[in-house]
Amino acid sequence: MNSRERFFATVNRQPVDRPAAWLGMPDIKAQPGLFAHYGVKDMHELKLAVGDDFYAIEVPYQSPTASAIYAAFDWYMDGNVDAQERTLTADGCFKDAEEIEDLEFFEWPDPAKYIDVEECKRRVAMAPKDKVRLGMCWSAHFQDTCASFGMETALMNMLANPEIYQAVDEKIVNFYLKANEIFFEATKGELDAVLIGNDMGSQRCLMLSPQCVRDFIIPGSRKLIEQAHSYGLKVIYHSCGSIADVIPDLIEAGVDVIHPIQALAAGMDPHNLKAKYEGKVSFCGGVDTQDLLVHGTPEMVRAKVKELRTLFPTGLIISPSHEAIMPDVPPENIHALFEEAQEIY
Repeated sequence: MNSRERFFATVNRQPVDRPAAWLGMPDIKAQPGLFAHYGVKDMHELKLAVGDDFYAIEVPYQSPTASAIYAAFDWYMDGNVDAQERTLTADGCFKDAEEIEDLEFFEWPDPAKYIDVEECKRRVAMAPKDKVRLGMCWSAHFQDTCASFGMETALMNMLANPEIYQAVDEKIVNFYLKANEIFFEATKGELDAVLIGNDMGSQRCLMLSPQCVRDFIIPGSRKLIEQAHSYGLKVIYHSCGSIADVIPDLIEAGVDVIHPIQALAAGMDPHNLKAKYEGKVSFCGGVDTQDLLVHGTPEMVRAKVKELRTLFPTGLIISPSHEAIMPDVPPENIHALFEEAQEIY
C-alpha cells in the first residue's frame, strides 16, 4: 500500500499493511536537531527522509499584522500578532463589550486579501502524489474567541452574556469558512484531508462543561467539517488534553479522525478509547510526548509503538501525542517511532 491508500483504509477501519504514521509539525526550535540527525536541510527534505505518510501544507497567509492564518486577528490592536508566542488569557479588545454595538469598532480581516492563491497551488504541488496531502487549516474559532475577550471573560460570557460570545464566534467561523473555501478551491482535487480543531482539554478534564462545548464549540466546528466534506476531504479534528466526554459529540458532528490521543490525559489512554469507540471513529497519536518521547529510550518508544499496533491493527495513525514536537524530544526517539511504525509484521 502507498501512504494515501494506507490513510484511507485507516480512516475507514479497514485492513492495512502497517499503520499510517505522521511526524506532526516540529517546533521551529526542534527542527535543527532533526535536520542534523537525518542529514537534511529543510522541512520538505525531513518529511521525505522520515518516511512520513503525510505531507502537511500550511495555508499561506500574509497580512499587515500576521504571517499565519492561525494568528490572523489583531486582538490587542498593536499592529502585530506573534504567531509563535500568543496567549489566550490576556485581555482582548472585546473585554469590556456588553452589547453587540460594542463590537463594531473592530475591523475584521478579509482573508481574500491575504491568501495567495498561486502560493496555495505551489505548496500543494510540492507534495509527492503518493503522500497524504494534509491541509493545516486549524480554524480554531473557540481559541480565537477566547483570545478576543481574554479567556476568563469569554468563558463568563458563555453563561452571563451568550449573545455577545456567539456574535464574535460567528464572525470568526465565517472568516475561516471563507479562508478555507479559497484554499480548497485553489487546491481542488489535490488535497486528501484537513486538520482543524480547538484546544479544549486540560490534563484532567475539559476546560469547560460538556454542555458548553455542545452549545458554543460544536456548532461552528460542524460548519467547518461539513465544508471540508463537501470538497471530498477527510477531517482530522485536533484538541489537546482530556476530551473523552465530548468524543461522541465530535463523532456525531462528522469528524473522521480524533487527534491526538494524548496518552497521559484523563480518559484518553488507548485501551479506554478502543473499548468505547472501536468502529465509530479513527484516532491519531498515542506515543506520549510528555514523558516517553522526552525521557524514554528508543527501545521504550519501539515497545509503545508495538503495543499500539497490537491494540489498533487499524483505525490508528501512529504519531507523537502532540503535533508540535518540542526540542526536548531526542531525534533518536522520533527515528525509533517511525522505524517501528513502518515495519511490516
